[in-house]
This record gives sequence, structure tokens and C-alpha cells, in this order.
Amino acid sequence: MRRPIPDAIRRFVLTSIVSVPFLEALLLMRAHADSSWDAGELARRLYVPAGLGEELLAQLGDSGFAAPCAAGWCWNKETDRAELVDQLADIYAENVVGVTELIHSRQERRAHQFADAFRLRKSQE
Repeated sequence: MRRPIPDAIRRFVLTSIVSVPFLEALLLMRAHADSSWDAGELARRLYVPAGLGEELLAQLGDSGFAAPCAAGWCWNKETDRAELVDQLADIYAENVVGVTELIHSRQERRAHQFADAFRLRKSQE
């Protein structure tokens, strides 16, 4: 049986997690908080192209989950959302499908909003 996703974690995912690879990178960096990461190493560990590794590190840095360190990027231990990330890691370990569906629903909703805005703009022309 899948563990339900608490409302606070649901809100956190919907507002802060942009994609499944972003979540995987976030959780990998959190699990190895004393390691430093470059795009190549992150990409290898996540089995994604190097370009995506660069993009993920930039997104993690922009969102405050990662910070520049001597040898690349490191988990930002000072993030005010560390407790939420810890809770999300526990939920994700027990309910991968539920969390990934939630992330995809966010992406789908954004795609629909974009399409709707484009249609509205076209109809006004």
C-alpha cells in the first residue's frame, strides 16, 4: 500500500520540485551532503546527459538547495527547507509512483496553462 502524501509535502512538491530528475538530483546531493558535485558526476550518477546535469545544478543553485563550494556544488545544509526535503525523501522511498505522478501533474498543468494562454492570444488577434 502506498503511503499518502501529506498536504505540506504535496504543496512543497507542487511549488518547489520542477521535474523528476530535479528531485533525484536533490535527493542524491542530500544523501551525500559532504560531497561536492560537478555536472558530469551528477549526470553519470543520474544516468542523464551531461547538459542536463549542468541544468540541474543551475536549478538547484537558483532554488537554494545547492551552493557553490571549492570543488563544484554542494548540498546547502543551511536551506530552510531541509526538513521538508527530509520528509519528501522518506515519502518518495515509500511512494515513488505517487510523488512522480504529482510532479507530472504539475508539469501537465503548466503545459495546459501555456496552451490556454496561446489560444487566448490567438483568438484576440
